[in-house]
Amino acid sequence: MEPLNPDDIRLYVNEHIVDFHQKRIEKLKNLKLREILKRKNPYLFRAKNILKAQDLVQSILDAFLSSQEEAIFGDFLEDLAIFVCKKVYGGQKSSAEGIDLEFSKNGIRYLVSVKSGPNWGNSGQIKRMRDNFKQAKKILHGRIKETGLEFVNGCCYGKDSHPNKGDYMKLCGQRFWELISGNERLYVEIIEPLGFEAKRKNENFLIEYARLINIFTVEFSENFCTDGMIDWEKLVEFNSKNEL
Repeated sequence: MEPLNPDDIRLYVNEHIVDFHQKRIEKLKNLKLREILKRKNPYLFRAKNILKAQDLVQSILDAFLSSQEEAIFGDFLEDLAIFVCKKVYGGQKSSAEGIDLEFSKNGIRYLVSVKSGPNWGNSGQIKRMRDNFKQAKKILHGRIKETGLEFVNGCCYGKDSHPNKGDYMKLCGQRFWELISGNERLYVEIIEPLGFEAKRKNENFLIEYARLINIFTVEFSENFCTDGMIDWEKLVEFNSKNEL
């Protein structure tokens, strides 16, 4: 075990958080209004009694961006976790399918599937992860030098009050970061460097966001409004009508 140098965390975050902000802006620049409208539930927005085109456009855009940002930042956190474990325990990408991280600690070989948060998948996806753990156990049986083999679903944030899932451990938030770093406070210590250039980068994002709202509002008004009002029937037909 090598003690974790806080400067290593800051340097890594400062270098890679820029990618997160850049990808956010790239997502905006590549968006098409009609593509978003096809993915979102028009009935929901009608039930919310949205009357103004700009309000509807902004609601749809915000819902889309929220899911996209969660995925982008989740990838960043997962990469950060692997970086930390590599520094402390010599962790590395596993050769086993579906395993993101493999390392040894206190005589135990840990195989970890890293996820952003605790609510990351449905029952089918969780079953697939379990199957990956079982397959990895078959492959590694007899090959490892350690006395034990432990499978972990590591989640970068959140909580799970019942971590023991029988055939694997689900370690979230503090428990996960402590496992891969040996530092029980790392989960709070990493929050400060995440703000690196956040204000400046977010200003660039907001400029592009406002530009897109204006463009999309004009486009939406031209195609899905009648006499200045949202034409919900036309919008639902665009979203859901069967094309023969």
